[in-house]
Amino acid sequence: MARHIEFSEVINFRDMGGYTGHNGCTIPWGVLYRSGNLGRLEGEGLQRFQDLGITTVIDLRYPSEIERNGRVPHADGLTYHNLSIEHRPYMQGDLAEDVDAVSYLAERYLEVTEDGVAEIRQVLRAIATAPGPLVFHCAAGKDRTGIIGALLLTILGVSEEDIIADFALTELATQRLVERMRAKRGEGAYLWPGYGTAPAALMELFLAKLKAAHGSVEDYLTRTVGLTQADVDAIRARLLS
Repeated sequence: MARHIEFSEVINFRDMGGYTGHNGCTIPWGVLYRSGNLGRLEGEGLQRFQDLGITTVIDLRYPSEIERNGRVPHADGLTYHNLSIEHRPYMQGDLAEDVDAVSYLAERYLEVTEDGVAEIRQVLRAIATAPGPLVFHCAAGKDRTGIIGALLLTILGVSEEDIIADFALTELATQRLVERMRAKRGEGAYLWPGYGTAPAALMELFLAKLKAAHGSVEDYLTRTVGLTQADVDAIRARLLS
């Protein structure tokens, strides 16, 4: 099965099925998706999205981003949550050329796990109770989406190797992300060289920092985020078979 699902309007839309998790169970295909901004969906792309049977959209962006760039179109039977997990905005495209993507972004990810505890808890509980296929997304489907993806796959018992590999699949969308930003900024305008990249080493470092701060990713999720065993069981029951 191909993980990337192509849309002309949406970048980095992926199926998270197929990974092996807790007790050897597997995430089914067609029930869990991650993506970039869904606000441009229309026409054939919107129909393709609707054909996936998605019943829940979790938008991780700031309300101001949604106001500027749109949200998934309203539809009967579609539940929409806006849960902004990031609290300290920064402009990646404007970072200095010598800023290292791995170390800089790993620190920003760690900030999100510190600042966004309440929203992260809400996201994971919304996933646990979603009645059908669901998608979570941010602007590029890389950073905020990558954090939630890593935490969710950890709950599901997916190996760290697969979690890191899933994150790095955004590299297949980097060129389109860069092209879209260059089109927005104008030819020749400055763009940070690390923009849109998703090196495996970044997720590896972030997870190491999270474990160093909390003992383990699981301890972070239970002791800091406040997930109960009932929450964990519900997420596993919802997304493993």
